[in-house]
Amino acid sequence: MKFELFIALRYLREKRKQTLISVISILSVAGIAAGVMALVIALALSTGFKEDIQDKILGATPAVNLFRIDGMPVADPDALLARVGSIDGVTASAPAILKQVLVSSAYSNQGAALKGVDPEREAAVSEFFARILGNDPRALDRPPAGPGDGGRTPPDRIFIGKEMARTLQVGTGDTLRVFNPLGRLTPFGMTVSEKTLEVAGVFDSGLWDIDANWAYIHIDAARRLFAHSPGSALLVQFGIEDLDSAQTMADAIRRRAGDDYATSTWIELNRPLFSALKLEKIALFITIGLIVFVASLNIVTTLIMMVLEKQRDIAILAAMGATADNIQRVFRFQGLIIGVTGTALGSVLGVLASWMLDHFRLIRLEAAIYSIPYVPFHVRAWDVALISATAIAISFLATIYPARSASKLDPVEALRYE
Repeated sequence: MKFELFIALRYLREKRKQTLISVISILSVAGIAAGVMALVIALALSTGFKEDIQDKILGATPAVNLFRIDGMPVADPDALLARVGSIDGVTASAPAILKQVLVSSAYSNQGAALKGVDPEREAAVSEFFARILGNDPRALDRPPAGPGDGGRTPPDRIFIGKEMARTLQVGTGDTLRVFNPLGRLTPFGMTVSEKTLEVAGVFDSGLWDIDANWAYIHIDAARRLFAHSPGSALLVQFGIEDLDSAQTMADAIRRRAGDDYATSTWIELNRPLFSALKLEKIALFITIGLIVFVASLNIVTTLIMMVLEKQRDIAILAAMGATADNIQRVFRFQGLIIGVTGTALGSVLGVLASWMLDHFRLIRLEAAIYSIPYVPFHVRAWDVALISATAIAISFLATIYPARSASKLDPVEALRYE
């Protein structure tokens, strides 16, 4: 052990005549611990919000969508996919139809985003079918193929979100009427297209907006409802390996599809939300980081008072051959010990508090406002490392002035009246 570190530890452990220095040292450790703990919890909250919402969005929607610029259906999605060909990083594709409709029950009605999907291929680009509550997630795979009881054609099936089910007061087995508000042109003029559907199940995406406003049917039923030709689709969806490279993948897909096509990505569709969360994380780091800065001022106070108390010891060390650098290191080690102790304590408490808040879901939210029912806290090692490095760096900077003052002390003047 270096003698500078040995002396620094001894100074911190010894009982002093001026107990105020010990109190300030304890307050310095507590202040840094409080600041680091608050920062860990704040960044865990921000990261938790971002990752939880991102996972739930991607659980219900694909990473990349390809569609015609003019809004017309893609007549043959498989031919389009053959033209696009294989692209490194693209894992799956699926056709879909997505339009706004009016959904009506015997008790209520509301607007909804109705998505027609091919269940087998949809499962490869999103995790929607894993969100079905207590029912057969493959119920849409069985569209009506012939007459049902009494010679009637059995109704197509529909999955609705749990919030929509609550609003419409329906459950599995009940029927809904779905209206295409744009209608279709007939020899008698524009008529509203409607369809009676049986509720095959309820899904819980974890996002209030999707659970309250989205519904899923088989893509063949959607083609009949919207009078699209067999085999057509409004969207071609893509699953990708690296979600952060969605824009790069979208650009490659669009170039191969041709000038008549455009793309959208999960990043573009949710850019305002994730930009706000990123800005919030930076703001939290800066504002709560000021707590650590204020706590570091106590380190300056502690070391200045220590220098005043230890003038005789400093003079003796200098007389025995200690250089100015040796004396500076003694006080720098003292400040760093206070900083490292407070940082370690704050990090442990912050990680523990974040785990408890997330595991027991202690902070509940209004899902209709915040989209999720509780505040998630996700601690990331990189965040803790960044916070710890920042706190220790601030603690080190706080030692510079007191350490330099101690190294400039004249030993002759300090020992003159001893």
